[in-house]
Parts: sequence; C-alpha cells; structure tokens
Amino acid sequence: MTPDDVTSAITTALQQGGQQFVVATIAAFMPGLWALALIFHLSRPYMLRTIRKLSLRFGADVWWLSYVLLRDAALLITFVLGLIFLMPNLIMTSNLPLTAPLSTLFLFLALYFKLTRDADDDFGAYRLVTVLLVIGASFYFVPQTLAIESTSQGYLAGLANFLDSTKNQAWAGPILVIALVGFAAIAGRIFLRVVLGASSRLPAAAAGSANVPGRTR
Repeated sequence: MTPDDVTSAITTALQQGGQQFVVATIAAFMPGLWALALIFHLSRPYMLRTIRKLSLRFGADVWWLSYVLLRDAALLITFVLGLIFLMPNLIMTSNLPLTAPLSTLFLFLALYFKLTRDADDDFGAYRLVTVLLVIGASFYFVPQTLAIESTSQGYLAGLANFLDSTKNQAWAGPILVIALVGFAAIAGRIFLRVVLGASSRLPAAAAGSANVPGRTR
C-alpha cells in the first residue's frame, strides 16, 4: 500500500464519518425544532390575548411582529433541515426515522396553505395548518422515539427495527417515493399559481399603463 492509498483511505473515512455525524446530529436535533415550531404555532391565542392587554399601539405591533418572525423562522428552519430526509442515499444508509420524509411532506403542505391562505385571520386555515403540523410532528416523533432512541430496550426490538429506515428498506423506499411525488405535486402547484397569477396581472397592468393621460403610442 502506497502513501497515496493511505491518505485516500483516511480522507474517505473522515468524509464518511463527518457526513454520518452531521446527519445524526440533525436527526437528533429535529424533535426540538418540531416542538419549537408547534409551541410557537399553538401559542397564537395567547399572543392575541396579550396584544389586547397592551395599551401602546407600538408595543402591540412589536410584540406581534416578533412573534410572527420567530414562529415562521422556526417553521422554515425545521423545513430546510428536514429536506435531508428526502435524499435516498441518506434514508437508505443512515439510521433515520422511517416516516421522516412524510413529516417533511406534511410540513411543506402546511407552509403551502400558509402561503395561499391567511392562517392568522382565517380560523379554518389556522385549524388546517395546525392539523398538518401535528400529523407531521407525529410522523417524526413516533419513529424517532420508538426506534432510534430505544435501541437499548430489548422488548422494543421488533418495533425499533420496523421504524428504522436502514432496517426496513422495504417500506423506506415506497415512503420516500410517496414523499417525493407529494413534494413535486405541491411545488408544481405553487409554480402554476405564481405563473398564472403573474400572467393575469400583466394585461391589467398593460391596460392601466395604456390609460395614462398624455401617453404617446
């Protein structure tokens, strides 16, 4: 074995070990992010009651804007980090929750409804987003708790093996495919809304500019 072979082997081991460390750290940190996102989302009634008690309008505005910023930031950070569960090489080679891709899918669906509907003023939209977030969190909390974090419990060995993505690849593959198809459908829907909305505004803008007094043709 040459020195170059040794160097290459060490570099490969460090890269693989670093990747596994980062993935395992994100997977272990995700329950905290999910809990934070749910806490901020479900604390909306408390925030509204607090705003009604504030006599200064500026203080009420700062309180509400700070809450909205923290709530949406928690949702976006959870979503961005959850995208690693949509990578086939990770879900098939790392010990990850079996239904983690579905949790990210439901979070994406909740964000879609927050973009297309006013979840702050429309109670129906708020309730729908709440249900989607609870389902998404359950899809992560349950396998993470009963599979990844309970490997030392012998009586849960069968359930732990079933909920582990690397030990149950017969289910991990179809679940990942369903999540990817759902992501593609939601992303396509957002794209069509943006394109159709932009195209519908163009004729109105053109008509408005044509009616400007003194405009030469």
